[in-house]
Amino acid sequence: MIPPGLMISAPASGTGKTTLMLGLLAAFRAHGVEVQPFKSGPDYIDPAFHTAASGRASYNIDSWSMETARIEGLMGNAQGADLILAEGSMGLFDGVAIEGASGNGASADIAAHMGWPVVLVLDVSGAAQSVAATALGFKMMRPDVTLAGVVLNRVASPRHEALVRVGMEQAGITVLGVLPRRSEMELPERHLGLVQAGEQENLAEVLADAAAFVAEHVDLGALRAAALGARADISPAFKITPPGQRIALAQDNAFAFVYPHLLAGWRAAGAEVLPFSPLRNEAPDNTADICWLPGGYPELHAGTLAAAETFLKGLRSFAETRPVHGECGGYMALGAGLVDKEGVRHEMAGLLGLETSFAKRKFHLGYRRATLNAAIPGASAGAQLRGHEFHYATIVQEPDTPLAQITDSNGLSVSETGTYRRTGGGGQVSGTFFHLIAEGA
Repeated sequence: MIPPGLMISAPASGTGKTTLMLGLLAAFRAHGVEVQPFKSGPDYIDPAFHTAASGRASYNIDSWSMETARIEGLMGNAQGADLILAEGSMGLFDGVAIEGASGNGASADIAAHMGWPVVLVLDVSGAAQSVAATALGFKMMRPDVTLAGVVLNRVASPRHEALVRVGMEQAGITVLGVLPRRSEMELPERHLGLVQAGEQENLAEVLADAAAFVAEHVDLGALRAAALGARADISPAFKITPPGQRIALAQDNAFAFVYPHLLAGWRAAGAEVLPFSPLRNEAPDNTADICWLPGGYPELHAGTLAAAETFLKGLRSFAETRPVHGECGGYMALGAGLVDKEGVRHEMAGLLGLETSFAKRKFHLGYRRATLNAAIPGASAGAQLRGHEFHYATIVQEPDTPLAQITDSNGLSVSETGTYRRTGGGGQVSGTFFHLIAEGA
């Protein structure tokens, strides 16, 4: 049976929902409650923190890029858990203008479909009774979305709390927790969000502190009792066509952004994943069928990658006879060169002609639909893919054959088509700036 769940959301980004989510996961774990985490939307940093806090792999669920069957299939990962907690993205109702596979990408879509009540995190700094009007609006916005209650964040004093509570009582809204203002709870960030979980040297201490803080200021019993949406049916593990039977996968702080549901889906289909670390100068396993370089932060490690002779030589040799595919940061690493934010150019693998630069950053963000001009590992020519692009790189040159026809969520053409190049020994190198989430129109 799928356990009951809650959606942890907010009116906007930056209100403290990630801090609450991590604190809840760690606090429930400390109390012996098994919690299955999920992340609504195309985020590849938060799930790693969820996993560290809960002890269970966290999975992305997204209504724009995933059909209903895939979302429900991912619920099978909650088997054996006592509770589901899903962290929303941006504001609860924030999504794109045109619906995709099963919704517009809003966290509210997932909450409504799964029957999960919403715990709304409210930043109450600078207001008092007026905050209740915001909460009441969220309660009434969609009849198919239930508000379980609110957690007040950044409360200045007991007097401030009392005033906010008066407004909530008048609006008939349950207060599930009150978090005092506390700047040391904030985790460090960089341009794609939080600094990665693997880079947090004191992560265990941070999570323990968050657990104690949340346990002290949130009614864990009332919050758990508010969870709903249990289902009797558990879908079998969702299989995803793997890019190969044996997949050499780059995995370290330069190449960390691969969606957990993809890895789980590949393994469910019988594929074997063989991790290697370019930053440790490791080459892809020569027994693999294909090599996959995920996104990440190659620009922060460009000098190390440029000097990783074993990695580069092994990658070039691999690409002579077998497919190599890169996403975003992985695509940049496959290119000829990368200019870092100081303006220094670093030689990359040179398997594609792509030149990128961070000296003049340009923000690229949004859902992407791709129709492939050529096959890539796991998808044939003509296949339609859904994904997401999020980076600050500028393309200096992109001379190889365009890989796909790309549009955004509004159906408008996007110039970052990705590219591919066939090698003399029968291999192929390909790459895109968008991260694959799911196949399908």
